[in-house]
Amino acid sequence: MSTASLSAATRTEQAPRAPWRDWLALSLLMFPVLLVAVDNTALTFALPAIARSLDATGVQLLWIVDAYPLVLAGLLVAMGSLGDRIGRRRLLFIGSTGFALVSAVTAFAPSAEWLIAGRAGLGFFGAMLMPSTLSLIRNIFPEPNRRRLAVAIWAAGFSGGAALGPIFGGWLVEHLWWGAVLLVAVPIILPLLVLGPALIPESRDPNPGRVDAPSIVLSLLAMGPAVYGIKILATDGVALEPLAALGIGLLMGYAFVRRQRRLAASASSAPLLDLSLFANPVFSTAITANVLALFSYNGFILFLAQHLQLLEGQSPSESGMAMIPALVATVVAGLLVVPLVRKVRPGFVVAGGLLLSAAGYGLVAFGDHGAGPGVLLAALLVLCLGVGAAETISNDLILGAAPAAKSGAASAISETGYEVGSLLGTAILGSILTASYQRNLQLPAGVAGTAPAETAAQAGETLAGAAELAHTLPAPLAEAVMAAARAAFDSGVHITAAIALVLMAGAAALAAVVLRKVPTAN
Repeated sequence: MSTASLSAATRTEQAPRAPWRDWLALSLLMFPVLLVAVDNTALTFALPAIARSLDATGVQLLWIVDAYPLVLAGLLVAMGSLGDRIGRRRLLFIGSTGFALVSAVTAFAPSAEWLIAGRAGLGFFGAMLMPSTLSLIRNIFPEPNRRRLAVAIWAAGFSGGAALGPIFGGWLVEHLWWGAVLLVAVPIILPLLVLGPALIPESRDPNPGRVDAPSIVLSLLAMGPAVYGIKILATDGVALEPLAALGIGLLMGYAFVRRQRRLAASASSAPLLDLSLFANPVFSTAITANVLALFSYNGFILFLAQHLQLLEGQSPSESGMAMIPALVATVVAGLLVVPLVRKVRPGFVVAGGLLLSAAGYGLVAFGDHGAGPGVLLAALLVLCLGVGAAETISNDLILGAAPAAKSGAASAISETGYEVGSLLGTAILGSILTASYQRNLQLPAGVAGTAPAETAAQAGETLAGAAELAHTLPAPLAEAVMAAARAAFDSGVHITAAIALVLMAGAAALAAVVLRKVPTAN
């Protein structure tokens, strides 16, 4: 059966649809895409306010960021497969409703622990959103050129929303409070819930298997301990506890893969994750490109938010407005590569985007951060051009390489790559940054006799703590504290930038070699 006919078989609506209905359906699918993207980066820019309001430690701040993608990444494949079975549109509506309700409750979290739990709940419902949107696009637009443009719009919405998050979130934090960043999910999701049933066609796998509950548990047991181990290793160094956690995660990951292979060989059951998809080098290389692109992007946003607000003295809204050129660059790059791949092979476009990301990190690694935010903002602009280009084409390659009936599972794998990249970007680069800051911070001698011991201890954990300490000290001593904090923070930024530079350059080389034979678009 051809790809087009197979796609048609997965759609509930059998009558031909007017093209305008397809594009209107796409516009509604952008609301949950924007919601997920804005929610993630807007909260990152709210971290200084959260740290002050909830007295969060450095580790708690990282978990506030990571609890959401950790749960989401562990459930994406399960939810993608579930959407193939019960209907992708139905799962999208369930996830959207749950996401809005949990966001409203979490906005009023009284403690860091409450906020972390709420973020985990958002990850549960968020896992229903992104695979559903991408798989619905795959089935609404079976024709390759229209699908490629739709995916470009989807990717531009996701990347642009990530850049819009700090602008929107910064304004909300400055004029309302940090909880408004979460509460805004309610009005964002309403258009989808009101108009979606009439405009978005339902689709599902015509021959689904059952969802394997043990596989879901194994995927969560693999992700959670592994990320925890990485965090503690990067922050506290080598010790028995993080090594044991990392070992458990790897062992559960091995058990997950073995179970998927056993289920695939059984005639009576279906695997949660179709590992045969990874045998396609186009599919697996495109996934790798997604992981590393988001790894670099989220690691960058994590330290840029703190640098602009705490070292440059910008307000949340000012630091958000500084991101506008990057927002425009991401959207423009994603749309421009659609006609470009008709003349240039897709593999070279992906490789070029990853090289631009590497160049952005090169500006950070070798630039002077003490002369204002110009170097970092220029680096972000270059990075976003690369991410916008690479993500658009890599996602189209992923969808094109998978059968239409399995588009939910393929989309879930793609989204898992997104979230694993985001998770590792904050977990690894964020932990290295925090560890470098803590090891290199040398507070002035006069602090010990002037500030409370608890305040000085918080300054030793996070840059936000140092800024809070400086506010309680006389001007000369406050300036000395912030100078020491800047030096310690910048030492970590240079290290993380160098790591990301090497990874991006390696990913670009991989894409150029493996994807070089993928033909130009028709």
